[in-house]
Amino acid sequence: MAGSRYWELTVAVPEDASEGLTNFVWELGALGVIEEEPAGGPAQLRAFFPSTADTAVLATRVDAYLAALDALGFRGGLPSRVAPIADEDWAEAWRAHFAPFAVGRRLVIAPPWEAPVPDGREVLTIEPGRAFGTGQHGSTAGCLMLLESIVERARPPRALDLGTGSGILAIAAARLGVADVHAVDSDPDAVSSAAANVERNGLGGRVHCAVADAATLEVAPAPLVLANLLAAAHRALAPRYARLVASGGLIVLGGLLDAEADDVAASVAAHGFARRDARSVEGWTSLACEHAPLRDRA
Repeated sequence: MAGSRYWELTVAVPEDASEGLTNFVWELGALGVIEEEPAGGPAQLRAFFPSTADTAVLATRVDAYLAALDALGFRGGLPSRVAPIADEDWAEAWRAHFAPFAVGRRLVIAPPWEAPVPDGREVLTIEPGRAFGTGQHGSTAGCLMLLESIVERARPPRALDLGTGSGILAIAAARLGVADVHAVDSDPDAVSSAAANVERNGLGGRVHCAVADAATLEVAPAPLVLANLLAAAHRALAPRYARLVASGGLIVLGGLLDAEADDVAASVAAHGFARRDARSVEGWTSLACEHAPLRDRA
């Protein structure tokens, strides 16, 4: 796999199985997913994974998922293919599928190679890079919608973004009016991608990116914490959230399949958080939970 940093899994899939399979490959650790319809061929899903992924396990689990669809009466599609892909190849794949698009009432997300007319919205310029975070995934879109609502209502002066990826949530927070944003990720490549996107948006003085693990991060509690992770991570980090979110502050939890939302809400509730709002986009739920003031805990 010399000269390549990613694996590309490709599988033909019928429309009625597309959403479920997309969610499944995200759960397997996909960094990005593209759905497309090649000329003269069936619709296909392309999912990108890091070079460290076990390709035999990926192919086996996806094929087993397709077989299960067949057993349920769906056409599960053809067997999956996994192949190495070079940096420039996935970059071109994203360029072909990443056009400006609006999220919520105030945001529009655009790649660096295409500048949209703002039309009263805040433009977030995002080069996906290693982190693949463009806002197109339902989880990120839901987080952005909640963030927009929270900033408009609560006006938090500071925010903490855990697992920042491309930096999109941190950049959006700053664009929407948060004066000081601290963005962290345990992946150095993701932090480099986020820092470059911060500079593209002219926010170097307000958004600060660093390599750090949310499980061991030591910072002052913030009035707003953003955590677009996965359900298992939220359950594991629930005690830490109680230390990272200021009393009376809010945390936005992303990366939840709709069926996982109640369980994660219960996990953080055990550590002093009350569910206040939610958004569901394409099968993914994002939650806004308030850290109950000390006097309210009994």
